[in-house]
Amino acid sequence: MLTADFDYELPPECIAQIPVEPRDSSRLLVLDRQRENLAQAYFHQLGEFLRPGDILVMNETRVFPARLAARKVPSGGQVELLLLRRHNETVWEALVGGKGMKQGRRLRLEQGPLGEIEEQLDGPRRTIRFDQPIDAYVQAAGQMPLPPYIHTPLEDSERYQTVYARWTGSAAAPTAGLHFTPELIHRLESQGVNFAWITLHVGLDTFAPVTEVSPQQHKIHTEWCHVPDSAAQAINLSRQQGGRIIAVGTTSVRSLESAARAATGDTTVAAFEGYTDLFILPGHTFRAVDAMITNFHLPRSTLIMLVSAFAGRERILQAYQTAIQCGYRFYSFGDAMLIL
Repeated sequence: MLTADFDYELPPECIAQIPVEPRDSSRLLVLDRQRENLAQAYFHQLGEFLRPGDILVMNETRVFPARLAARKVPSGGQVELLLLRRHNETVWEALVGGKGMKQGRRLRLEQGPLGEIEEQLDGPRRTIRFDQPIDAYVQAAGQMPLPPYIHTPLEDSERYQTVYARWTGSAAAPTAGLHFTPELIHRLESQGVNFAWITLHVGLDTFAPVTEVSPQQHKIHTEWCHVPDSAAQAINLSRQQGGRIIAVGTTSVRSLESAARAATGDTTVAAFEGYTDLFILPGHTFRAVDAMITNFHLPRSTLIMLVSAFAGRERILQAYQTAIQCGYRFYSFGDAMLIL
């Protein structure tokens, strides 16, 4: 297995620059693994492919405005920070853009707190200690960390949040959930579809291309997730009663499969809270996920590897080619796939 096996050519015009309105008017490509066929629909028709007793597992994470401007001290040179993870009240892990970002370098956030680089990690990743908590400053001065392939400014930052986003902590949105509206959720509940709510705080490494020749050589970074007992009970009950466990997004897939590793006896998942380093590649045995909703992912990314593990690499690449030919929109603000 080579990283190049997960490559494909995407015309730049296929990369969605703005979200569609309303959210559930995005297109939906339905891949049925058993019937070996593709169907085309719109996301608001999702209920036509679900059955009473199925359970949708939704990630309630909320993106925080993680992009911050700073200046070197004392020179005043410009620096950009992209916060990834808070270690404690004053220590953060961040991507730091600028020259000379070595241990001991001091940085001052624009009209804000002073920080010092404590540790150089891989690439541009650094650990920074600030002289005071910066949570309030981040909420007031931070910018939404849109992916680098989106060049059009976002008029409403809430469009990069799911309508059910609750717990702040992600550096990027769980984009499969962006297609849901409150009305669609209500309709699905009315037809007997169940919901379970989990949290995984998304790190940017999830979206980064794999640069190693072999995916097995790639080091995937950990992400914090929480599958509460209420969610685990609902998921286990749905499975016992013959319902399908449908992960909304690769973040939910990763959370569910991590919770499955902690399960004992005849249960499908166990309650789980902590960091997961699960890297899902072809050959992975899925224990908790029966179907998934996902967007179209970047070439050579860990995410296209994950969906290939679930549906088969050739089948996924063929589906992507069909989507390109039919004018589907790709990546964060793009259209969706339902893989059954």
